[in-house]
Amino acid sequence: MSDAGSLSNFLSELRPPPEPSLSTIPAIPAGLSAEPIQDGGRSGRLLLIDSLEINRRLAKGMLRSAGQYEFFEAATGRAALDILEKQPVDLIVMDLMMPDISGPEFCRRLKSSRKTQLLPILMITSMQGAEHEVLGIDAGADEYLTKPLHPSVLRARVRALLRHKTAIDSLDEAETILFALAQAVEARDSYTAEHCQRLATYSVALGVALGLSRPELVALYRGGFLHDIGKVSIPDSILHGSKRLTDAEWVIMKQHTVRGEEICRPMKSLAPVLPIIRSHHEKWDGSGYPDGLSGENIPLLARILQIVDIFDALITERTYKRAFTVEEATRVLEDEVTRGWRDPELVSLFISLLNRNMLESTASLIDTDWPELSSMLRSLQGMHSGIQAASTPQVIQMPKPVL
Repeated sequence: MSDAGSLSNFLSELRPPPEPSLSTIPAIPAGLSAEPIQDGGRSGRLLLIDSLEINRRLAKGMLRSAGQYEFFEAATGRAALDILEKQPVDLIVMDLMMPDISGPEFCRRLKSSRKTQLLPILMITSMQGAEHEVLGIDAGADEYLTKPLHPSVLRARVRALLRHKTAIDSLDEAETILFALAQAVEARDSYTAEHCQRLATYSVALGVALGLSRPELVALYRGGFLHDIGKVSIPDSILHGSKRLTDAEWVIMKQHTVRGEEICRPMKSLAPVLPIIRSHHEKWDGSGYPDGLSGENIPLLARILQIVDIFDALITERTYKRAFTVEEATRVLEDEVTRGWRDPELVSLFISLLNRNMLESTASLIDTDWPELSSMLRSLQGMHSGIQAASTPQVIQMPKPVL
């Protein structure tokens, strides 16, 4: 079963909390949790790019009898780019040689754009020689065929590429569901507006200062949005109550870390984020939850995010407290180090970044053109569009590159 299907089945088992009204949570768009239609790659929108009309006509003739395809045609690379700006396309079938933009350069342009980098490309040429195939594949083409074309081979390659596109789309769909849930959790509390965005931003800044790898920075950025996703199963009376939690309520609240990990586990691409979700409430002296980890046994990425999470909670007004100043918030962090709750070296580094204004400037954010973040950012933008249609407009600031 696909990741989207496993996630959908798991989410269907979530029981709504007995007390709160969730009417204010933005609805997940209909159909997002459904399995993609499996047609074996026999339908889709194909863009044919060839300077000769006869070649485009031949390709259409070979494919028309093999499925229900919608065709768009372009004689030049620039014309094809214009079509891609206006029309959604599932597959590009293109000639290596074009009159204005070379085939390899056209591939590189598509693969360097967040909007089109996952769009499959089938490159066709009459030029013989392995060096041409290597050139096309290196530039980003997913498949390569040499003329004269055999109809059955062309049909098989097109079907295979469209099946792969469907699988990629289903992963995007599953990620959209998760980030829709994460945004829904944040939307339940007006006091935490853009909290996740700030966590993602500042966690990555701290990660950059530590010299973490690109995959670790991506995990931190995703973790900023997903760390509290398990709170979707916690009643509002516990999440947002003005009174101190009872022992029984505190037991329920602490379950959100484990519950969040369970929600995200079906997505293999989110495996690096799971330790953040599960362990961001652990304490340096072992008195945290859910596993009572201590010291460096607490995953580094979880330790990074928890410091940023505490700081942002302190400087933000909540139902039970005023917003602290930055100076007051740093004193609280230093006090928690003295109590043995936080990693002393990480807190020291974080305060140093604050004092030098580096969270907002020199190392503030990662490059959002990274392929690993593309579907996530599309999800956030899509969710934000849905929220805007039903509530007061609010701009979600997208990250800037690291300077």
